[in-house]
Amino acid sequence: MRVVLLGAPGSGKGTQAKKLVDKYQIPQISTGDLLRAAVAANTPLGQQAKALIESGQLVSDELVLGIIRERLAESDAQKGFILDGFPRTLVQADALDQMLTDIGTSIDAAILFDVDPELIIQRIVGRRTCSGCGQMYNTFFQPPKAEGKCDKCSGTLEQRADDTEETIRERLRIYEEQTAPLINFYGKQDKVQTVANEGGIDGIFNSVCEIMDKLATPA
Repeated sequence: MRVVLLGAPGSGKGTQAKKLVDKYQIPQISTGDLLRAAVAANTPLGQQAKALIESGQLVSDELVLGIIRERLAESDAQKGFILDGFPRTLVQADALDQMLTDIGTSIDAAILFDVDPELIIQRIVGRRTCSGCGQMYNTFFQPPKAEGKCDKCSGTLEQRADDTEETIRERLRIYEEQTAPLINFYGKQDKVQTVANEGGIDGIFNSVCEIMDKLATPA
């Protein structure tokens, strides 16, 4: 089961990926995590990435793909993997396909989390976290009993500085411009599997598991 998770920021990909890791025992591969790990381990690719990051430059697609290739060679990825956050562009998707072909494998499915953009904005703009105990709230969907106060410890609820409507609309614009075309890219390969935003986290997870189980069952 080798899958790419697609969906706008705030669509729930990360939450579902963690649940999939627990159920199917295959790794979630996040390029951000891989880069940090490579830098911390001081691998040759990690040294290259560190030099670029420290000089304020972007890490190249080629370097990211090299780090992904190294990760896929590890034993826990032999049964499959979940790519979250990569590819982000058509250039990256094409390069990823080529790299996977070179090592004798391919993506089985691109799972698309289909969530209305306005709902995503409410999810993110409404997020609040207790400064005392870390309890999460949402002013639209799960508000506290007393405005600005945690139900559990009466701590102050805080909003992340980047959880603003202006910021999320810009992130959604970039997604539509750069990443949404991947839906068509994988669609042409007949690999897109769409999951509707229904049934809450558990309902969505059940839908994703139906897709994963079909991938695991030979036709």
